Amino acid sequence: MNKVILIGNLTRDAEVFETNAGKSVCKFSVAVQRDFKGADGNFPTDFFNGVLWGDHAAKLAGYMTKGKKIAVEGRVQNRTYEDKDGQKRTVTEIFADNVELLTPREKGTEYAKEVQTVKKTRPALTE
Repeated sequence: MNKVILIGNLTRDAEVFETNAGKSVCKFSVAVQRDFKGADGNFPTDFFNGVLWGDHAAKLAGYMTKGKKIAVEGRVQNRTYEDKDGQKRTVTEIFADNVELLTPREKGTEYAKEVQTVKKTRPALTE
């Protein structure tokens, strides 16, 4: 089983683009604080790169801005590529099945209205 759930803050604004096939892709990075203190007395932080595909990606990307708190549910995947120097590189990413915006909505703003629309248009899970 490959399942991950993360809650953290976006470290940069999400980037959204379309593939050659016209599919929306949203890339983001999230900082997740560990639940224990390190030797220095601070809570260590891990940084994860995430990818969200489809219509949900296009709708959420504009609201996934640096500093906002999100919850991510998905799976961990590795991919390899060759860099410009011909070196083989491996990247670990979170492929998100679901992303929830956790930063409180600002009442009466476009953000609040759009978040409600995104939640209503999310595909239903089937059993």
